[in-house]
Amino acid sequence: MEFVPKFLTIVDLFEDSVEKFASRDLFGVKRNGVWSWLSYAEVKRQVDAFRASLVEAGISRGDRVAVISNNRVKWAVGAFACLGIGAVYVPMYESQLAKDWEFILKDCEANLLIVANEGIYEKVKDYPKGIPSLKKIVVMDAPKGDERAFQGWVERGLGKPLAPTKPDKDDVAFLIYTSGTTGNPKGVRLSHENIASNVSAVHEIFDIQQEDRTLSFLPWAHSFGLTCELHMILSMGGSMALNTAVDQLVAEMPEVRPTVLVAVPRIFNRIYDGVQKQMAHKPAAIQKLFRSGLKLAGKKRDGQALGFVEGITYSLASKLVFSKVREKFGGRLRYAISGGAALSKDVAEFIDSLGITVYEGYGLTETSPILTANRPGHRKIGSVGQVIPGCRVVIDREVTGDAVHGEIIGYGPNIMKGYHNRAEENAAVLMGDGGFRTGDMGYVDDEGFLFITGRIKEQYKLENGKYVVPVPLEEAIKLSLLIANVYVHGANKPHNVALIVPDFDALNEWAGGQGLSTSDPDALIKEPKVVDKIRAEVAEMSKGFKGYERIEKFALITEDFTTANGMLTPSLKLKRRAVIARYGDLIESLYARG
Repeated sequence: MEFVPKFLTIVDLFEDSVEKFASRDLFGVKRNGVWSWLSYAEVKRQVDAFRASLVEAGISRGDRVAVISNNRVKWAVGAFACLGIGAVYVPMYESQLAKDWEFILKDCEANLLIVANEGIYEKVKDYPKGIPSLKKIVVMDAPKGDERAFQGWVERGLGKPLAPTKPDKDDVAFLIYTSGTTGNPKGVRLSHENIASNVSAVHEIFDIQQEDRTLSFLPWAHSFGLTCELHMILSMGGSMALNTAVDQLVAEMPEVRPTVLVAVPRIFNRIYDGVQKQMAHKPAAIQKLFRSGLKLAGKKRDGQALGFVEGITYSLASKLVFSKVREKFGGRLRYAISGGAALSKDVAEFIDSLGITVYEGYGLTETSPILTANRPGHRKIGSVGQVIPGCRVVIDREVTGDAVHGEIIGYGPNIMKGYHNRAEENAAVLMGDGGFRTGDMGYVDDEGFLFITGRIKEQYKLENGKYVVPVPLEEAIKLSLLIANVYVHGANKPHNVALIVPDFDALNEWAGGQGLSTSDPDALIKEPKVVDKIRAEVAEMSKGFKGYERIEKFALITEDFTTANGMLTPSLKLKRRAVIARYGDLIESLYARG
C-alpha cells in the first residue's frame, strides 16, 4: 500500500495542530515548585508575534537562526516562527564546548543567535566580530526592557502578528550538527518533508492520543527528541511537561504523571538499577514475590498460559510490587519509547514486566530519525522493529563479508538532504539510488524485524582475527548494580581489557558492610576486596559473551564519562577516542602486566 503522508511540511503540522487543539495544554513549565501550562493557542500567538519581529529584523527565507538552549517554550516558539518564514533553525546544546558553538556558527553562516541566559551570552558576545554573517544575539532570560530580550521581541510583534508562509517540502528546516565522536561537528540538512513524513508515518502505527503527556527531557537539539517527542506529541494534540533537570526526572514523574516516556537506554538503565537497588532493601518475602512476578511476566510475554497458582502469584506481584514501582513514575505510563542507541534486552524485558510496554526503534539524525520501530501488534523485544510506512532497509553483506550481518542501508522520504559543506562525506554515504549508508551493522529476520549488532566503525579485530563489537558488551556489564560505566578496548590486541567506573553509591554501601573505609574513592578502588568484587560482577554479567569477547583485565577509575569532561557526546554516546586520549597509558599498562 502506497504511503501518503498526512503532513507535507512542519508548518502544515504546526498550523493544523494549533487550530485543532487550540484550547488544550501544550507545554508545562515548573516555577517555584508549581507547574503551569501554556495552551496550543497561546504558543501560536507567541510564534506569530516572534515571527513578525524576525522579519522586522531582516530574517528571511534561507537565513540561519541558531539557538543555544536546553528545551524551553521559547526554543519551540523560535523554531516554529523561523520555519514559517522559510528560515533554517540551527540548534545547539548548552553543554557543548564554546569552540563547537563558534565552529557551528561559522560553518552555517548564522544570521541570528538566540541564547538561553547571560552566562552563555558572556561566552558568545564577541562572536559577531569574527563571524560576518552574525548580526544580532537574543537572550531568552534577559529582562523585558533589555533590547536583547526574547520576550521583548515577542511583545513587539503582538500588535502585528505575522501568519506563516508555506515553505516548499524540500526546503531545509533544521540544520542539526551531530556531535560525533571525532573531529568537528557535521551539519545534517533535514528538510520539512524529512521530518513531516517521519511524523506522518508514526501516526499510522501508534495510537498517541490527546490525553497523552510526556515529561520532556531529551534535547530537541537532537533529532530523536525533536521528531519523536516535540513534533510527534504536538501533531497528536498531546502535552509536554519540560523537565527541569535530568537528575530530577524520576522525582518529577509523579508530579506530571506522564503516559508516554520517550528516552534513551541510559535512562532505562537507571530505572533498572534504581528498582533493583530498592528491592535489595525489601523483606525477603517481597524480594521473592518480585522475582517470581518477573519470571511469570516473561512467561506471559512469550504467550504461555499461567497455571492457577501462577496466576495468583502474578496478580499479587502486580498489585503489591509492580504497581508500587509504576506509581513512582506517576502510575499512568502506557508506553516507554526507546531510541538513540541499542537497549539491552534484559532491561527492556524488565521494564516491560513491570507493566510498562516498551517499544524500541532505530534510526539516525540523517534519517530524521526513524527507520524502523516496534509498534502495537508488531513487537519483538531485542529487535528495533519493522520498517515504518514509506521506508525500507537493505542489508549490504558485502561490506562485512558475513552471510547474515551487514551494513544497514535506509531508504525513504526521511533521508537527509546531505551534510552541510561536506561533499566528500556526502559521496561516502548517499547512494545514487537514494539509499543512505548508516554505518550500522544488523540483520533482518524472517518476520521483517531488524536487529542491530554494532557500529562498523566501532568494530575492531583482535590479534586472533576475531571481530569484536564493544558497545553491547559494555551495556551488558553496566547492568551490574556496582558498575556505572565501562569502556572495552582490544583493537589489534590479544584480548579485551576494560576501564570500569564503579557506581560509588552502591559500592560504598557494599564496602561499608565489608568494614572498608569509603572516605577516599581513589583508595577504595585499590582495595583487593573491591577489585575481586568487581571482577566477580564482570564475570557474572559476561556469561553470555563468546570466549574471545571476555574481559581479561580491567582497571577501576573514579572519573565517570560525562559531557562535561568531553567523554560523552550530548546524546550520551561514548567518545571512544577521547577516552583513549585520556587513559591510553593506563589501557596499555593492562597489556604490559603479567
